[in-house]
Amino acid sequence: MLTVALSKGRICDEATPLLARAGIVLGEDPAGSRRLCIATSLEDVRILVLRAQDVPTFVEHGAADLGITGKDVLLEHCGAGLYEPLDLGIARCRLVLAAVADAKPARPRPRVATKYVETTRRFFSGKGIQAEIIRLYGSMEIAPAAGLADCIVDLVETGATLAANGLVVREEIAAISARLIVNKAAMKLSHRRVSSLVERIGRAAAGEEGGCT
Repeated sequence: MLTVALSKGRICDEATPLLARAGIVLGEDPAGSRRLCIATSLEDVRILVLRAQDVPTFVEHGAADLGITGKDVLLEHCGAGLYEPLDLGIARCRLVLAAVADAKPARPRPRVATKYVETTRRFFSGKGIQAEIIRLYGSMEIAPAAGLADCIVDLVETGATLAANGLVVREEIAAISARLIVNKAAMKLSHRRVSSLVERIGRAAAGEEGGCT
């Protein structure tokens, strides 16, 4: 049995039809089910529906053989026990640095609000800046106006929420999309089965005919 960990929310919504094109049809709709383990049309493949941040942990430690989660989560996870063979091209957005449109020049040690603490620390360290990072889990856009932070690092899709709160993008840190990840041990021990599944999903993501062959 191969286990695929799938992120809840937008990624699950967009990945479900992609998996179906690959011949992996979920036995029930995750949005309307309380089950976290869902059978599929393939007898030897099951789906675990998890929080996005938990997907790489399940895959790295072998509780799942494969996983689908966002690149933002993988950047923050920094795990060494997994491969990232496919960019699925779904759930696209950007991880950006944003600040008030008419903000004064940043102080030598800027305060940055974000839930992407490790990614943000690496970003500023690469610029030779020691930032003070404030961990937030939501309502990021209000942090500068409230005086909590000078700027934020967060995901944006259209930028409408930033604009509504008087913020503008200062710099794009990374292009984000859903990625397929694979446990290194599973790739070695079940190479044929795992590689076959990766190929099916890859063909479906590329829009090729025969993704479910």
